[in-house]
Amino acid sequence: MAKRKLARAKKSAEKSQASEQSNGCRKSDRLTQTIGAFPQHIDDANHEDDDEDGYIDEEAEEVQEGDSDDQSDLEAYDDEESAGDEFDGLLDGAISDSEDEDEASDEMSEYDEGSDAGDAVPNFGEDDESQEQEDLAEVIRNSLSDDDDEDEYLSKYSATSEAESQSSLSSDLDDSRIAYYTTGADGKARPIYHDIDPHYSSDDSDIEDTNTIGNVPLSAYDEYPHIGYDINGKRIMRPAAGTALDSLLDSIEVPEGWTGLIDKESGADLNLTKEELELVKKIQLGENAGDVNPYENTIEWFSSKTEVMPLSAAPEPKRRFVPSKHEAKRIMKIVKAIRDGRIVPNKPKIRPEDELPIYDLWADDLQEQQPHVMHIPAPKMAKPTNDESYNPPEEYLPSEEEVRTWNRTDPADREKNYLPQKFSSLRTVPRYEDFVRERFERSLDLYLAPRVRKNKLSIDPDSLLPKLPSPQDLRPFPIKCSVTYRGHKGRVRAVSVDPSGLWLATGGDDATVRIWEVLTGREIWKASVGDDNEAVQSVEWSPARDSGILAASAGEKIFLCLPPIFDDETEVKGQELLAAGWGYAAQHGPAEQVNKEQPCKWTKPSTNLTSQGVDVVIMCRQTVKQIAWHRRGDYFTSVSPEGANMAVLVHQVSKHNTQSPFRKSKGIVQRAQFHPFKPILYVATQRYVRIYDLSTQSLTKALQPGARWLSSFDIHPRGDNVITGSYDKRVTWHDLDLSTKPYRTLRYHSRAVRDVRFHSRLSLFCSASDDGYINVFHGTVYDDLLRNPLLVPLKVLKGHTVVQSLGVLKVEWHPKEAWLFSAGADGTAKLWTS
Repeated sequence: MAKRKLARAKKSAEKSQASEQSNGCRKSDRLTQTIGAFPQHIDDANHEDDDEDGYIDEEAEEVQEGDSDDQSDLEAYDDEESAGDEFDGLLDGAISDSEDEDEASDEMSEYDEGSDAGDAVPNFGEDDESQEQEDLAEVIRNSLSDDDDEDEYLSKYSATSEAESQSSLSSDLDDSRIAYYTTGADGKARPIYHDIDPHYSSDDSDIEDTNTIGNVPLSAYDEYPHIGYDINGKRIMRPAAGTALDSLLDSIEVPEGWTGLIDKESGADLNLTKEELELVKKIQLGENAGDVNPYENTIEWFSSKTEVMPLSAAPEPKRRFVPSKHEAKRIMKIVKAIRDGRIVPNKPKIRPEDELPIYDLWADDLQEQQPHVMHIPAPKMAKPTNDESYNPPEEYLPSEEEVRTWNRTDPADREKNYLPQKFSSLRTVPRYEDFVRERFERSLDLYLAPRVRKNKLSIDPDSLLPKLPSPQDLRPFPIKCSVTYRGHKGRVRAVSVDPSGLWLATGGDDATVRIWEVLTGREIWKASVGDDNEAVQSVEWSPARDSGILAASAGEKIFLCLPPIFDDETEVKGQELLAAGWGYAAQHGPAEQVNKEQPCKWTKPSTNLTSQGVDVVIMCRQTVKQIAWHRRGDYFTSVSPEGANMAVLVHQVSKHNTQSPFRKSKGIVQRAQFHPFKPILYVATQRYVRIYDLSTQSLTKALQPGARWLSSFDIHPRGDNVITGSYDKRVTWHDLDLSTKPYRTLRYHSRAVRDVRFHSRLSLFCSASDDGYINVFHGTVYDDLLRNPLLVPLKVLKGHTVVQSLGVLKVEWHPKEAWLFSAGADGTAKLWTS
């Protein structure tokens, strides 16, 4: 009875299984074009045209809808039963894999449940099949409840079905790719493949890369518990980090090669390999890290055998027999260092244990601690000498003459405040009278002695200097010597340029006045004006361009000349101006000058001088050192330092008249000069520059340069600034609106300053000195009274030779260009251009 029931149940189960297999075969034929290559869908799961799981399409849905209509065609597909089972095995393996992933992630399952019906994954009858198998097993159990063959039959049936499944799977697949089989969620066998071992070529740089997500950064997986997928599609879980590692470090031993670093690509620990550990160990021990043999055989690059014949037959050089001076200096330097104690030969080495300080708390004399670096020890008293003993040797005892000399000497001037004495014993030594005083002075020394050094302020000197513009931005200014004027015998003491800038006049110790062509350096005119070789002290052109008058001083005479280098019109006007004075002096001179002492005498020159171009000679009482014209060209001043109250004279050319503006002298006058456009006269003495108002005939201001002896000064073309030069090597700039004291003092010369000059148009000034140098400066004067003048050193011109401690004696600027003329003691005049 039971056997018949079991056969009936088995027959129904086989019928049901055949129906399912026919359905699978029909599904496999209809899905061949869509999911025929199942592994390719697994690799291209992320493709944009595929759905989320990589093996779902619209044809699969149509198959699911047509299952019920195709039940009548079961017999037509009986021959394809094995192919359907094979396809079901592959598809079931893929579905079971996806189901495992869905169980591991709740988010994926919720997403699948909430998806639309068109995107749902068809199960192809797997649930129905498993349900039918469970019902079949239940029927068999009920029919064989009292029979002992139930377990044997069930195991036999399951083994038979599993063998059929494995045989169907292995028929079309390569067994070398399958590692082993496992049971899937549908109860069928699922193949597990070997991990893919990709082949890397020698130039592949990604062979060490263990990351499975490509160029996707690990930050994309921050919100997930995994960091990628393995070859079987399973998640690679994130390694433990943070507090989990901290809790395990106390109980787990640190593995060999542990570094504590984490790989940025895979998230795993970065550990050192055995080879790397061995390399680190060799480096720590100081051994050769590479494959280097430290005991290689010696290669004799140079032979150790002494050759009989030398390589060269040349005689030994002399330097091998002469002691080396360089080595002698090095040896003397070392010897000096040894004597000073900076080098200690054969110094014993200090062991590390000896360097550690050891303090004995119970010792009577504690070791003093090392004083501070800035500590200054207290002054110590000098140790007593032999003559301070109560029983000194005989040679230390003073004689009677020394005792008398010591008594006559003032106590403050004595070398010693005691006299050595001799006593028979220490008991006979009397009380020391100066004991209390010396103790008090010792206390003062200890009390007033400094204890700590004080650091000085570390200030960068460059930060204190003003930020000056670059000299390149202040061009043009003279930088080189272009023309040299040679012809004078002796020193050239004076130089002057005419208002047109074409002619240069010079005067020197040879008592001649010469005129040169500026551009070519050719001598045009020469006149001998000095008597008995008197030197020409000053040469100045008249600022009136239409007159062409040149004034020169030699000895006690002033010569007014008309050089024959100008056109006829200029010469006629100059002669008329000089001749007009003779008539005015003849008409008004005797009546106005009765009972008046004449400071100078205007006379006509001799025939010799007239032939040379001299028209007027002015006879003064003392040697004239300097001449300065008024801006209109009718007046000029002359300075005679030895003239006392007549040291400064004002001469008028149109009237042949001379006046003395001062009744008495206030010092030795050095220079005098008119204001560029105001009726003001500047007079420089040895230490002061006095400013007089000629309209009110009063002293307005007295400048105090602070120099011992002024040599020269000049006035800025705008009239508000003055520069002075002195024999004590200083150049001072005075701003008349600020103070009578110097605004700036320039110390750039090493010897006496002979002359200083402003340019008439450009913001330039210069100074000449006996050191043979000419310093060129830039001086900008602003219209804003709140801004101080800007002074910038530009260039040092070197070209004149120092002769008998005299260098450059005179300088003069070109009236239009940034050119400079200089006269030196070497008998030449030079033109410096830009």
